[in-house]
Amino acid sequence: MSPLLVLTVIAAYFAALFLVSHLAGRHADNQGFFIGNRKSSWYVVAFAMIGSSISGVTFISVPGWVSSTGFSYLQMVLGFVAGQFIIAFVLIPLFYRMNLISIYGYLSNRFGRATHKTGVWFFFISKMLGASVRLFLVCVVFQLLVFEPLKLPFALNVVFSVSLVWLYTVKGGVKSLIWTDTLKTCCLIVSVVLCICYISSALGFGFADMLAAIGNHEYSETFFFDDFNDRRFFFKQFLAGVFTSIATTGLDQDMMQRNLSCKNFREAQKNMMTSSILQFFVISMFLMLGVLLYIFADRNGVHPEKSDELFPMIATQGYFPVIVGVLFVLGVISSAYSAAGSALTSLTTSFTVDILESTQKKDDAGVLKTRKRVHAGMAATMGAAIILFNLLNNTNVVDAVYILASYTYGPILGMFAFGIFTKKQVRGRYIPLVALVAPVLCFVLQKNSAAWFNGYKFSYELLIFNALFTFIGFYIVAWKKRRF
Repeated sequence: MSPLLVLTVIAAYFAALFLVSHLAGRHADNQGFFIGNRKSSWYVVAFAMIGSSISGVTFISVPGWVSSTGFSYLQMVLGFVAGQFIIAFVLIPLFYRMNLISIYGYLSNRFGRATHKTGVWFFFISKMLGASVRLFLVCVVFQLLVFEPLKLPFALNVVFSVSLVWLYTVKGGVKSLIWTDTLKTCCLIVSVVLCICYISSALGFGFADMLAAIGNHEYSETFFFDDFNDRRFFFKQFLAGVFTSIATTGLDQDMMQRNLSCKNFREAQKNMMTSSILQFFVISMFLMLGVLLYIFADRNGVHPEKSDELFPMIATQGYFPVIVGVLFVLGVISSAYSAAGSALTSLTTSFTVDILESTQKKDDAGVLKTRKRVHAGMAATMGAAIILFNLLNNTNVVDAVYILASYTYGPILGMFAFGIFTKKQVRGRYIPLVALVAPVLCFVLQKNSAAWFNGYKFSYELLIFNALFTFIGFYIVAWKKRRF
């Protein structure tokens, strides 16, 4: 694909995005930015959350994963579905009953200022690093397709990308995000479906032939019950999916901000249950696309060095009509900028409400002024992090940041679990120490698990132990029961 064509696709997409953002956010006040004035329709939010839950990393990487993991990821996705049902019937009623803007206000009400601030900072670090990495990987793709051929520096690529995200979220916040995410979800699903259709056609498959080829392929194996030490073992993946969903959706300001924009908790529950089922089918399509890509690659002698390069290489290097490359770029844009935009909004909300406590100290005009400054500051910080990742020039940094993100959600999960399932109060001054010790213990456990537990290696279920250590730490520093 030529750089001009890629830029044209980006320009057309963002023209539509800015139009939707302007129309949705033109009358947005602070409550509109933070929680959409609690007027969002549940079915719109459910559809929009598909786009917000699937990042550019998912769009690029999941099709390539099937060569090493098969369809085992669906075991974890089933856990996501179960976890989101728990969120719907445990966390959502709680958050609505407390009329929260930021979900971390629960920690303040339950345990006090120290626990509240600890939870917020863990979320802040995790979300900033995770969002920056996701946008960094997409910037790398655009650097190869556009900026490098035009001899433009990576820093300009970052400024361009972050500025676009800042522009379409600066005014309406969540009120705009619900509708822009709806547009992105449409683009994402259309891109995946049409790519599957084009590749199937090129392979000479009808619909039934396509399903048979995927079902009979060795990469389509889904359930793994034989080897307990295997990272793909069903119960490890399923339980990890349950608790990962609770932590990264139910206890994540980014994702819950949309749910809190629904009219009431019952509509938010409908949204959560519907979006979890839709997400299962969308991820299934990505995995099916992955098998088709590998079949095509084998027949045409395509051998990418890394699995992440498979989809970009086949889609953009002339193996298919230009429309397939356009669909790939459209899918990457819609998934990547959706995640970055929602992260920027949630970081702005959390920093303004939880860290600066502006909604308690200032009137609406003062909150608006602070919120805009924070929003710009978050965008600048995200851009700086992306440039830093590029300077390090080490793909292991990506893995390290994702591991760090899983570690930071563990203490948050433990804090909320202790608050919900016990009535004890804690000594606030020890809470930051507890939240730091738990991930350290998990790190030691992960490094020595093979030697200590007969070859057992931890996968994503490490999050559960991280939360458990935090829960135990809270119990140790608890001092009395509290009635509600």
